Amino acid sequence: MRCIWDDRQRAHVPTGEFFNGAVYPAAEHEGRVTAILGPIGSTRAPADFGLDPILRVHSVDYVDFLKSAHDQWLQAGREGDAFPYTFPVVRRRPLQLSRIDALLGRYSFDTSTPIGPGTWEASYWAAQTALAATEAVLGGERSAFAFCRPPGHHCGRDYLGGYSYLSNAAIAAEHAIAAGEARVAILDVDYHHGNGSQDIFYERSDVLYVSIHADPVMDYPYYWGHADETGSGLGEGANLNLPLPRGTGWSGYQPALAAALERIASHDPGLLVVSYGADTYEEDPISHFKLKTSDYAPMAQRIASLGLPTVIVMEGGYAVDALGDNVGGSSADSRASRSVPGRS
Repeated sequence: MRCIWDDRQRAHVPTGEFFNGAVYPAAEHEGRVTAILGPIGSTRAPADFGLDPILRVHSVDYVDFLKSAHDQWLQAGREGDAFPYTFPVVRRRPLQLSRIDALLGRYSFDTSTPIGPGTWEASYWAAQTALAATEAVLGGERSAFAFCRPPGHHCGRDYLGGYSYLSNAAIAAEHAIAAGEARVAILDVDYHHGNGSQDIFYERSDVLYVSIHADPVMDYPYYWGHADETGSGLGEGANLNLPLPRGTGWSGYQPALAAALERIASHDPGLLVVSYGADTYEEDPISHFKLKTSDYAPMAQRIASLGLPTVIVMEGGYAVDALGDNVGGSSADSRASRSVPGRS
């Protein structure tokens, strides 16, 4: 399977994240890169597809903000990474704002997703990585793995959060639609609900979004990912959330996966995008499922059993010591035992 990576994704080096009343070391750090690159073996660099595919998903004003935010932060006399601290939670409207503090709040929904000097560059090339994998599959390859970093499934059309700046899976799905696919499905198996992916396609029927994740009653992102969120307007019924309790292991995860795959099959997509998060692992430092390394191969095999052309987009996973095995697998027989979904 073709694996896509661009080394410019290392440019995002967050110094920390703010939650629980304090600044902590960033969970989404460059150590994840080294952990994953070894096991997946050789990679190819993506072509540059430009801004147009990104702008099919994200608003122009948001992209302009991302490109300039850290420079504006420095020009305001600040140091380090840019963090928001105030948010327009009611009557959100397009005011003419210029101060960077106001813009950070307008385009963010949490305080754990800072913008540093290399954040735009890394995010841009993560999106290009997703696009290259999509092009490979549209060109006839059965599957391709986009090693995207930083991840993307928490950010929406005009907001960042959850370590996410550009929605790589949504950009891949939209690119496939623009290329002529009538229907696409996104299967999100990250521990946390992909609220941004859901939001982007919530009123559309051509892109089905299905997510298996921790119950947001207890876990981030809290406000989205509940089972009663099924889509609206033309998208009614094209959104399926399968929240699971903390402590879920493989025996509890399997029925949810079966339900997810059944719904995807009924959508009859021409392409499947898998938002793959390895933070479902039992020792992940910020998550609370109990999947074992040995569970990822059967997960991958069941997803591959759909027989769909598949783009796998990397999302979360923060247990660095085990991340390589949980993403790339440790078996020499990659056709049967690798962890990344889409192997068959």
